[in-house]
Amino acid sequence: MSTETGTAAGSETSRIHNIGYRSYDGPRLGRGYARRSLYTQSLRGAFGLGRSAKSKVLPMLMAGVMCLVASIIVAVAISTPGTTALPIKYTAFAIYLQAVIGLFLAAQAPQSVSRDLRFRSMPLYFSRPIERVDYVVAKLAAMASALLILTGAPLVILYLGALLAKFDFAEQTKGFGQGMVSVALLSVLFAALGLVMAALTPRRGFGVAAVIAVLTITYGAVSTVQNITWQTGSEGAVEWLGLFSPITLIGGLQTAFLGADSAFPGGEGPGAGAGMVYLIVFLALVSGCYAVLMRRYRRAGL
Repeated sequence: MSTETGTAAGSETSRIHNIGYRSYDGPRLGRGYARRSLYTQSLRGAFGLGRSAKSKVLPMLMAGVMCLVASIIVAVAISTPGTTALPIKYTAFAIYLQAVIGLFLAAQAPQSVSRDLRFRSMPLYFSRPIERVDYVVAKLAAMASALLILTGAPLVILYLGALLAKFDFAEQTKGFGQGMVSVALLSVLFAALGLVMAALTPRRGFGVAAVIAVLTITYGAVSTVQNITWQTGSEGAVEWLGLFSPITLIGGLQTAFLGADSAFPGGEGPGAGAGMVYLIVFLALVSGCYAVLMRRYRRAGL
């Protein structure tokens, strides 16, 4: 075997050629910049930005549906004579459109984390000035922010429409604030649950199915059991059953602390005492999901 210059490999005339690699002598932006970049790219990716046109269709369609429904509600309220308030409360909007939110999360949570696991790119992340906690926090924050944009933008449309219709300013502002707190809680909880389900498998299809199952099956089961319990005269158990589904958990929180109308059978939501239990379960779920993600990426980063 010979080299490009025709000399025998290993001979005295063999040498290593300088092919022009240079060391980087620019600014070292560090861990904070890497964390912010990961957050920004993950948030953009949740809406298909920076990706193919095909990747933009579903998230933009879901966002369009949410805003279109809000616009229709505003149009109906403005055009109906004698109307003094919106036909739907701000705190109820996300609950009614939970199916759209669930589809968005089921599609985008696996996109956020499954590809990194499937293509084994995690060691590349952790070879840079970024820690495991940075990756998990950035992904959680990005998904929660994407859900907050998805659910908060329609509330802004409702609020602006209410002001244009000259509805009571103080009442609408209070309701809008309560609604934003409600969707913020929903966004954090859904993001945590969705990323955990998606991170359990590198297969995107399995991740989609897992997210849909957690949101849809639990809500259907809890709602059914609540109705059966109410009809059999065990009204006291209805509020406690709401702890076992993400949607009903958020519904109970906003009923207890945000003055929202209850969607539970009989219209009776949890009071202040039960509301504290709802809050503890909410915090435990979010913390538990964070711990599961940290453990999952401890293994994946090796």
